[in-house]
Amino acid sequence: MPQLSVIVYGSNTQGHLTELLDSLDAHPLADAEVIVAAVGDWARETAESHSPETIVVPLPEGTGDAAARAAGAARASGRWLHFVHAKDGMPAGAPRLIAERTAELDATEAADAPSAPVDVLLFDHVTTTWQTAASTSRDGRLLAAVGRAGLPLDQAPELLRTAPLLGNRALRAAFWRAHEEEFTTDDEPCAAFAALLRAGRVACLNQVGHEKRVLRPESLPPLAPEDRFALIDRYVSLLALTEDRRAARTVLYDLMVRDLLRTFARENLPDPVAREFFRRASLAAVRWRPEGHQRPAGLEGIRRSLLEEGAYTRYRAFQAANRTRRAARKTVRARKRQVSAKVRDRQYRQALSRPVDPHLAVFSAYWDRGVACNPAAIAAKLAELAPHIHPVWVVGKENAALLPPGTDHVIPGTRRYWETMAGAKYLTNNVNFPNSVVKRPDAIHLQTHHGTPLKRMGLDQMDHPAAAQGLDFAALLARIDRWDYSVSANSHSTRMWERAYPARYTSLDHGYPRNDVFYTATADDVRAARERLGIAPGRTAVLYAPTHRDYEAGFTPRLDLAALADRLGENTVLLVRAHYFYGGAASPLTGLRRSGRIIDVSSYDPVEELCLAADALVTDYSSIMFDYANLDRPIVVFADDWETYRTTRGVYFDLMAEHPGQVARSQEELTEIFLTGAWRDESAAKARAAFRRRFCEFDDGRAAERVVRRVFLGEPEEALPPVLPPEERTPAPTPEEASA
Repeated sequence: MPQLSVIVYGSNTQGHLTELLDSLDAHPLADAEVIVAAVGDWARETAESHSPETIVVPLPEGTGDAAARAAGAARASGRWLHFVHAKDGMPAGAPRLIAERTAELDATEAADAPSAPVDVLLFDHVTTTWQTAASTSRDGRLLAAVGRAGLPLDQAPELLRTAPLLGNRALRAAFWRAHEEEFTTDDEPCAAFAALLRAGRVACLNQVGHEKRVLRPESLPPLAPEDRFALIDRYVSLLALTEDRRAARTVLYDLMVRDLLRTFARENLPDPVAREFFRRASLAAVRWRPEGHQRPAGLEGIRRSLLEEGAYTRYRAFQAANRTRRAARKTVRARKRQVSAKVRDRQYRQALSRPVDPHLAVFSAYWDRGVACNPAAIAAKLAELAPHIHPVWVVGKENAALLPPGTDHVIPGTRRYWETMAGAKYLTNNVNFPNSVVKRPDAIHLQTHHGTPLKRMGLDQMDHPAAAQGLDFAALLARIDRWDYSVSANSHSTRMWERAYPARYTSLDHGYPRNDVFYTATADDVRAARERLGIAPGRTAVLYAPTHRDYEAGFTPRLDLAALADRLGENTVLLVRAHYFYGGAASPLTGLRRSGRIIDVSSYDPVEELCLAADALVTDYSSIMFDYANLDRPIVVFADDWETYRTTRGVYFDLMAEHPGQVARSQEELTEIFLTGAWRDESAAKARAAFRRRFCEFDDGRAAERVVRRVFLGEPEEALPPVLPPEERTPAPTPEEASA
């Protein structure tokens, strides 16, 4: 019996079935079967032309979605069912992720025998439209907040706020069959909601397992105005399932009122239909309002009050007044922006007319987050070698209070900011300065970057829509053209930067200044870093630092950290660091401190100090692996979704073939790597040595010095300290060596 049955159903709408089946054929899974409930000849012919392992259930033209799903499920033999419409997609590796997670749930239930089974597994999705590709959903944060444990819906009612799709959930086969009649409806959202409401327990997987495709409305048959009444009927039928379930009813009621008001406001319904829709919506809002339910404050509260009163005429007047008020406010804001922009532009132009100050240097890092990364290391060395050059940091208002005491800084958008940007001789950043910054002929722009590229960057993202969404490549090229120098840590980076960011800058093959500390730190520095983190002597500290995923909405540990800490024992401390895109203190880590064995270091700076304190690194595809490799300490790659990441984000090399140590594809594999000692065995050391030869090529502890002398002091390349050969470099002491 396979673990998972992927049931593809429907007609071959606009030919998208071919893409879906190509994706499934490219990554076959032994423990999953693919069933195509093919509606119409085109869908049948398409399915039959793919893998011979695919089970094709031919259905006549015009068969509805509900009947097609039922026909596919009738042929399924898997323990779990995943329904995917023929127009939709599945990211590479998604069936494996779903099959493994459901198998994990089955194993847990076999061991623990809970009172109610997990009947539904919810996972994340992306949305592709006729205009956009693979846009992330908002469901990730909801899934992350619940975690991996299976819970009754009444303990996690916010899961009702996830997108009501059958494609973003897998159903236990026995559960489907027990409620098949109720779930067999052409109203997919109704079936998706009903599955949650009927489930004994619900589990979550905060990874993308589904691609929802939204077709252009103008390409589909139009809805009759009266069809909008079905929305009211949907919620009424669902709310009937929430008797004595206050938490679920409250969330579902709020969703109903929100959707009814949105439909009424946005759909241009004929007046008689609009009046009848409003009347029915009003009756439903009154009938199903939970006891003691409080309306929200403000305009939304007024809307709901008018709806419950059935005050159609007053609601229309309220809408008209709101439109007038919004238009007036928009006009006032636009005028204010125009005036402010003119004043700012005049001030900036005046500043640009003055001579450049040869003793003024501007620094910024990570979109004005503060003193960090390569710019911080360069600024520190600049103070030592060229104290006559005054550094000024660009820092966002919200981060200014976190600056080291005495740091001269400017806030973006202020008058001093524009004067400083106009007058500085040197401008250093690890990302790009805003488009509005003018590159003066006698100013020097230094691009330091902030990591060795595994994932595709710059223009190379054009072929990967999930990574490229929102990017203006013409503007990017204009920003690149401002660079005078580009810092590189290895030949791989140099070649990839020149490809991804094609311009006339000079590549500085000097190493990453932020990595100097990995060669200059002493045993005292290592001990002090561990003491600040509260790591007791003799304990093994493992730094877990996953990267950002463009196809996920928020951060969640891809590991069950509590279970991992328990398996590794009292002598191991997990230092968990979320990616900086998620703002530091990531909510999924809240409450995970367990006797000091799990420490959330998401907001801890500098990250280099965390590396010094750690005995080993666990990461996925983060560039921290290239930096940490300088310490010549064990690295384990946890690549549970490598196929999805590689396909969606795009990569420059195969990390599974050129890894820096051991590779784990599941939590169990990761646990075994540590329990057996494989994380620091001979094969891991051999892989790490090859990795270091390629990616730690220019790092030797003197990168910042070379950059300062070359860029700020104008020394020729031949006068700079040469990069030491690998055999002459000595990394900082390990924690074990530091405690000896």
